[in-house]
Amino acid sequence: MAKVIITAIILSMKRTLTTEINKEIGKEVTLSGWIHKLRKLGGISFVVLRDRAGLAQAVIDGSKENDKLKDLTTETVVRITGKVVKEERAPHGAELHDCKIEIISPVKEDIPIAINKKEMSVNLDTLIDNRPITLRNPKQRAIFRVQSEITNEFREFLEGRGFIEVNTPKTVSSGLETGGAEMFKVDYFKKKAYLAQSPQMYKQIMVGVFEKVYETAYVYRAEKHSTSRHLNEYVSLDLEMGFIENYEEIMDLEEEFLKSLTERLKKNSVENFEMLGAEIPQIKGKIPRIKLSEAQKILEKEYGEKCLGEPDLEPKHEKQICEYAQKNLGSEFIFITHYPSKKRPFYTMSDLKEPKETLSFDLLFRGVEVTTGGQRIHIYEDYLKKMKDRGMNPEDFEDYLSIFKYGMPPHGGIGIGLERLTMKFLNLDNIREASLFPRDINRLRP
Repeated sequence: MAKVIITAIILSMKRTLTTEINKEIGKEVTLSGWIHKLRKLGGISFVVLRDRAGLAQAVIDGSKENDKLKDLTTETVVRITGKVVKEERAPHGAELHDCKIEIISPVKEDIPIAINKKEMSVNLDTLIDNRPITLRNPKQRAIFRVQSEITNEFREFLEGRGFIEVNTPKTVSSGLETGGAEMFKVDYFKKKAYLAQSPQMYKQIMVGVFEKVYETAYVYRAEKHSTSRHLNEYVSLDLEMGFIENYEEIMDLEEEFLKSLTERLKKNSVENFEMLGAEIPQIKGKIPRIKLSEAQKILEKEYGEKCLGEPDLEPKHEKQICEYAQKNLGSEFIFITHYPSKKRPFYTMSDLKEPKETLSFDLLFRGVEVTTGGQRIHIYEDYLKKMKDRGMNPEDFEDYLSIFKYGMPPHGGIGIGLERLTMKFLNLDNIREASLFPRDINRLRP
């Protein structure tokens, strides 16, 4: 048994990634991956191999090795050993010669979609129906490489500022925002339960423990939307921080994160953005911040939209105000603040100067809201008053309210929709493209 383990380790150590072969000119290396493309010209075959890093070309000559390719198709898993030769026309400026090929796992039936082309000419439903295969396409992989960078930067940025990562329950007895409406019911033994639509209660609880916390996890919304911007299951990048002076500290923090994120993407993801025909946004100076009422006045003046006094912006208004911000304020991002109290959850703090408005905000980017945030109430008696004004029963929120009986600092936070942010960063047409296995009103598989 020991000998088998040692052999496996040695084989693993000898493997070279496709992107590394240009550093191994003149040396013999072993590549392992999938046959991405296969061309046969006379007695020579050209194999483009794909691994997790990228593509590399191997030149297969000699009847013995070519015979191994006789009945193979793309996506066959192989191991190729050969000498690295400089070749400017090949991926990464090098290719393998004098190759020996080992078949690890052959393809058993025809692939339903040609995934080795730059563009897959299929509609969105076909793309998602065949997700286990279509995700292997380099362009599709680029989407989720960028998404991974976004998630990693969120973690590293917050860890560097004293935040603690937490993991909160996704099976809950009630919701804070709606008390059960627009939530998925689940069988939980003999009790009533739901899938969490937000970690709001738990991340506020954890402010009383660690002061600064964050979470990256799925949330669930039972909203019957069927639009290009909605999912019923999505990843929310949440944070909550205590001992804030005001709600603007939360916007300041998100602005810092976005600036740090764009720098990371410039360093690590330029190739992915180029592959997808997208541009990494630039954030110059501060992201503009305007009140909802001010935004509505701009919409009326610039676009003829009669929306002053409405509790929220319609999707077309979000597009228009982003267009205005880019044209007149030099920013693709814009914070809209002071949404009316009747539009925001009961835990949102009201503005003492304008009690009908809240110390809350949305961040809009390229025409879509990607973040919701604000300052929370932290005084127990203020919660009771707010609930009474709304006709709510405090007993229905006993677990949540209990934390405010024992001292809580001023605090606030945000929730960022990861798929939405990815979609807008990459200018994708539909949010489902930014979800590995999207769940919406019509889809529960694959």
